[in-house]
Amino acid sequence: MSYRTTVLAQVLGGLDAKEFARCAARHPMRRTPSAISAYDHFATMVFAQLTYRESLRDIEACLEARRQLLYHSGIRGKVKRCNLAYANTQRDWHVFAEVAAVLMRRAHRLYVDQPPEPDLPFGLFALDATLIELSLALFPWARWQSTHAAVKLNVLLDLRTDIPVFASIHEGSRHEVASLDEIPVQPDSFYVIDRGYMDFQRLHRLHAAKAFFVIRSKCNLRFYVVESRKVDKTTGVRCDQTIRLNFRKSREHYPETLRRIRYFDAESGLSLVFLTNAFHLPALTIAEIYRRRWQIELFFRWIKQHLRLRGFFSNDPNGVRVQVWTAICAYLLVAIAKKENALRQSLHQVLQVVSLSCLEKVPLIELFAKHDTTNEPFDIPIQLEINGF
Repeated sequence: MSYRTTVLAQVLGGLDAKEFARCAARHPMRRTPSAISAYDHFATMVFAQLTYRESLRDIEACLEARRQLLYHSGIRGKVKRCNLAYANTQRDWHVFAEVAAVLMRRAHRLYVDQPPEPDLPFGLFALDATLIELSLALFPWARWQSTHAAVKLNVLLDLRTDIPVFASIHEGSRHEVASLDEIPVQPDSFYVIDRGYMDFQRLHRLHAAKAFFVIRSKCNLRFYVVESRKVDKTTGVRCDQTIRLNFRKSREHYPETLRRIRYFDAESGLSLVFLTNAFHLPALTIAEIYRRRWQIELFFRWIKQHLRLRGFFSNDPNGVRVQVWTAICAYLLVAIAKKENALRQSLHQVLQVVSLSCLEKVPLIELFAKHDTTNEPFDIPIQLEINGF
């Protein structure tokens, strides 16, 4: 019996159509095209991300070749490159940003039962930014340096589930420290950030919200030691101190004491200095928390390698943001499908299989089922009697 929906429709099923309609209604277009709806636009862009399409002409050719399957994939309009080009430039990117926020919340609810690592806090988040490089000749509005253009993707990643809980996209010239004003802050959670985010006024906002932070210190930090605690140097911890900031302006922005930990990493040979407002955890645990920050670098590498973020379908600022947001949505939809279908394969394996079978009408879980096709020898005693032996 033929299955009714395609793999693409099953992946898109991670988003409630009513939720998408509410997001689209909050940002209506000046002139709504009759050929392609907002959901058709979203589904087509997700298809382009999952299958790594190279251009609008490429998208049109692939979908035109399987036109009979588009209805069962959730795409009801006419997907033409002119319609997509118009939608990318005219449909507000905030629609896709809000859809990504909806998917983040749903994915986080699905993965919330994932147990934390031993000796690490339950709420552990990493904040960082990555540059998505563009051509200055094609994207002059995104000038970052004299000869470079880029947009900056800021992400707050849940290190327990590898699911982003916040994201924002800005021009490359915007300093990443400004994203500290935008992230949601949960009490008793830990926020791991690199030294590029060192702004004591913003860090004090985290402290006032009863959250904890772990940040790598800059070498020119001025402070004086209030208390020094004994440490076991065989663990790599060199010092564990309570300090106060010495510079007047910094002390005004952060009047409380801070904890300063120096840790020597034997693998890399680096001596790292951390600042935190968490005094209740062992110094070695603080160093281990910061080591988990590397997961967000792996997240950025993953989406850049496996999703369509190297070439863009539009030179318009709105079109670039639409494509980046749909890449994040594609990542979240695959993560949701993986969890809902209890797939044991890695996210990379799920994405590769989905990209190959996107327009096939087969249950998603069957694509990952392992069937025993071995021909084991077996004896049938009665066969000898039939043959007269």
